Amino acid sequence: MSTIKAGLLAALIPLALAAPVLAQEAPGPGPQMMFSDLDLDGDGALTLEELEAVPATRFARADADGDGLLSRDELVAQAMARAETGVDRMLERADTDGDGAISTAEHEALRDGRRSAGMERMFERADADDDGRVTEAEFDTMRERMAERHGERGERRGHGNGHGFWRG
Repeated sequence: MSTIKAGLLAALIPLALAAPVLAQEAPGPGPQMMFSDLDLDGDGALTLEELEAVPATRFARADADGDGLLSRDELVAQAMARAETGVDRMLERADTDGDGAISTAEHEALRDGRRSAGMERMFERADADDDGRVTEAEFDTMRERMAERHGERGERRGHGNGHGFWRG
């Protein structure tokens, strides 16, 4: 197995396990934000100026030392904080017995119905010759198509390559 395939699998397997939870968390496209995060002056209403200030505010929050630069450590800290928030949301949603962990049964209950339909749809799209198997060439084609679509969506939304600490 090539290093690229191993790395891709290492990234996709946890995502596949978490996808049902993540899909339930975000009701619409784009980052989900709290009203209070946007209402900078706390007056209970949003102005255009407050919305335009969101990227600068997030930058300032991530700039822990206040030097006007985001170092690797600051970016990692921001990403870890977002990851922790995601894990907490997942536990809130999936940990039905409240023991602070997700059991196999809780995981299965979470993904029932969703995984099958989504996985089948993705498999059918990848299986170009409809032989019930996805070859490496079909997999690579699917990955390229997904990257192209992601890039197009990111550009339409003004996110460039779709990466950034400000995406909530």
